[in-house]
Amino acid sequence: MITATIESLIRVVPDFPIPGILFRDITPLLADATSFKAMIDLFVERFRDEEIDAIVGIEARGYLIGAPIAYALKAGFIPVRKPGKLPSAVLSESYSLEYGTNTLEIHHDALPAGARVLVVDDLLATGGTAAATVRLLERQGATVVGCAFLIELAALEGRAALANAEVTTFLSY
Repeated sequence: MITATIESLIRVVPDFPIPGILFRDITPLLADATSFKAMIDLFVERFRDEEIDAIVGIEARGYLIGAPIAYALKAGFIPVRKPGKLPSAVLSESYSLEYGTNTLEIHHDALPAGARVLVVDDLLATGGTAAATVRLLERQGATVVGCAFLIELAALEGRAALANAEVTTFLSY
């Protein structure tokens, strides 16, 4: 029931950001206070007992979801950003996505070795972005507890790119 209400607030935008892509827009969900809280609560309830040290949010919608989850779980929040956005020394990782390539960066000292982290983003498509994030975290010696997404585009088989990580999603298309 809760996921049906959340799902009803996800807007479908055809041909964004390029022709042929069916974009799942969560901004109406974020604007509805009750449903936004319900969405965050889904993540928090699932990971409450996992002893997570930090939530790692992927730019940019992963910040909107990840920061309140971190607060609720009493964990730190670590941003993974696009190139040139972080002010200190970084580790970089390039990856492919369904409509091009990109690079992600994290501060080289963002996490201590052994930190238990949860990767959070709004959507799992091909898995390239999340897999690049996991590689960055592993290079820092972190333990990736899992990767959690509100939405999964199952036909794009993004879970395959995350074969070594536990994947949690709440809505699937």
